Amino acid sequence: MDSNFILEFKDVTKQFPGVLALKDVSFEVRRGEIHGICGENGAGKSTLMKILSGVYPHGTYEGKIIFDGEELKLGESSIREASEKGIAIVYQELTLVPTMSVGENVFLGREPVEGQTINWNKLYADTKQILSNYGLNVSPQEIIKNLGVGKMQMVEIAKALSEDAKVLILDEPTSALSEAEVEKLMDILKTLKAHGITCLYITHKLEEFFRITDRITVMRDGKVVVTEPTENLSVEKLVRHMVGREMKERFPKGKRKPGEVVFEVNDLLALDPNDASHKVLNGVNFNVRRGEILGIAGLMGSGRTELVMTLFGEYGKIVNGKIMLEGKEIKPQSAREAIDAGLSLVPEDRKGFGLVLIQSILKNISLAHLNQFSGFLRIDADAELKASLKQAKSLTIKTSSFEALVETLSGGNQQKVVISKWLLSNPVVLIMDDPTRGIDVGAKYEIYKLMNDLAEKGVAIIMISSELQEVLGMSDRIMVMCRGRSAGVLPVQEASEERIMSLATGISS
Repeated sequence: MDSNFILEFKDVTKQFPGVLALKDVSFEVRRGEIHGICGENGAGKSTLMKILSGVYPHGTYEGKIIFDGEELKLGESSIREASEKGIAIVYQELTLVPTMSVGENVFLGREPVEGQTINWNKLYADTKQILSNYGLNVSPQEIIKNLGVGKMQMVEIAKALSEDAKVLILDEPTSALSEAEVEKLMDILKTLKAHGITCLYITHKLEEFFRITDRITVMRDGKVVVTEPTENLSVEKLVRHMVGREMKERFPKGKRKPGEVVFEVNDLLALDPNDASHKVLNGVNFNVRRGEILGIAGLMGSGRTELVMTLFGEYGKIVNGKIMLEGKEIKPQSAREAIDAGLSLVPEDRKGFGLVLIQSILKNISLAHLNQFSGFLRIDADAELKASLKQAKSLTIKTSSFEALVETLSGGNQQKVVISKWLLSNPVVLIMDDPTRGIDVGAKYEIYKLMNDLAEKGVAIIMISSELQEVLGMSDRIMVMCRGRSAGVLPVQEASEERIMSLATGISS
């Protein structure tokens, strides 16, 4: 093996029952580089990383992986063995223990011991040294649940680096980070590179590849399509490689013709349900027209999600202001009341709040609307099945069976299940909180087309997004939030990333 390469995948093939997940995957990763791996959901990225990190041990796949000059043959204790060899992974979904401190999480299961007791001074000193080495601004004694998501992500990285990682795998590391936190992560990755650590970087946010990676490997249908220096690629070329076809536009242009105002929020003020002294919303004003997509932008902590959860009756205690739907004031105190009034919410956390992962696709779709199918002491199972099946087919959910468990679906198809569920209520206003978070470019395009179709049929859509390009690409107007207030509403023709950020940071009004 060339000493310039720390990793070499040679004809790696992985078969699951009825599914060929990887087929003859071959490419090299250079020592000390940041190597991007991209592809649609189902392309094989996660399967390959699970092999590398020991989730699937040697013997469960064909082909070879050469790591640091030797063939990687991970056995029964393969995850621990991979870690001991210097292969660490930071998952998209955090694996920290929320009630423990940063230091306890970093050295969990590997605590320094003197005699029969843990040497706490050494544990916290070693944690502090690791955090300092890589510019991670977190206190070793801080309890995890008191940290923001960005700092939790940093602790995950510190935990991986505490095991002297030679290769660090980052799976969607910025999916829940603010722009400032993303910038901090990019700085950390540059520091890791300077220390000679190799990073494998997986993300659906294509622009990030061009900010940080040296080379990119594109996968499609379990195969490697191309490995190229990042400088030789563009977003358009990446998309073409990923989906296998030309996509002329990332954000499809619909034929929306917004009509009359159908939903209004006037001077809304709401208190934190856990701290009545804290105003989570402090003067929010906006309206949405029938058949319009209103984008909501703002920095993390600006109150975007708190706003839509409060409108849906599931968060803040409203102490002032009015919510008007089709000319009538509504005061939803619960999700059920909001649904009955004509609102539906696709939540930011689809797994935590949108789905029951161990239930079938069809059961998930009908779950929030069983009252539609209920008679005297029974559910009309045939009507439930017919309605759910119609929604599932209309959104082209990709699955071998609609009786399959939702946990078996890709992120994009899980999101389609969530949307299907809420469309079953025929909403007047559909609220979508980061609807394309963590899904691939092809699935995003399908969601965008669906949004256009719904708006053309007269549904008013409120869309929160952390991606400014998505807000600019899909909205008719954009409402910007800053510190719990609506900082301004812009027609999309007058909006730009700079104008949105100046409102979001409070620089202009």
